[in-house]
Amino acid sequence: MLLEIPELFTSAEAAQIRSLLEQANWRDGKSTAGELSAQVKQNAQLPQDDPLAVELGNRILERLGQNAVFMSAALPRRILPPMFNRYTGGQSFGFHVDNAVRHIPGQPERLRTDLSMTVFFAEPETYDGGELVVRDTYGDHEVKLPAGSAVLYPGTSLHEVRPVTRGVRLASFFWIQSLLRADSHRSLLFEMDVAIQRLAREQPNHPSVLELTNVYHNLVRQWAEI
Repeated sequence: MLLEIPELFTSAEAAQIRSLLEQANWRDGKSTAGELSAQVKQNAQLPQDDPLAVELGNRILERLGQNAVFMSAALPRRILPPMFNRYTGGQSFGFHVDNAVRHIPGQPERLRTDLSMTVFFAEPETYDGGELVVRDTYGDHEVKLPAGSAVLYPGTSLHEVRPVTRGVRLASFFWIQSLLRADSHRSLLFEMDVAIQRLAREQPNHPSVLELTNVYHNLVRQWAEI
């Protein structure tokens, strides 16, 4: 399931974050790539312990916790602290797959990367190229969203960032371990949740609202890994 989440931040909030990122202390992004990914990765990143990265990452995590669409689609168990990258001057990140397991900084625990997320902070008209391309059994899907919007997609997907030939692409990226390992289960439950909410709005006293809600939670109970 590939899902766009519009206006995680307003355009004004995204502009303020972008202004901070433009003054950041960027480093070569290869330092955080695996052996194969490093061969196709050309970008800059903020060190994970950079105070600005920590501050902005906490803003993103707080906002995600308040976003009903994200919570329903991801059913998050753990979220890796958000990281930040910058592409300019022809930089790109060729097709690759993310590591299945990642260490959580400062903790002994590890995280399974069920879902990947990108939050865009540069307005799309300010740079050429830089599309996030996610490949699945239905082909390649290009994503280039307004500043403040985000995309959520399976961590199992091959994906790339196309060369940025004009301007600067600024974004945050990170991974989520879901309560549900299988993308098919997450997709089914998300569709059910959306349908239940629509029915509850249109016919709030319909007995099926309670019945379907019961089915939803029993499926979560059956599939969840706690």
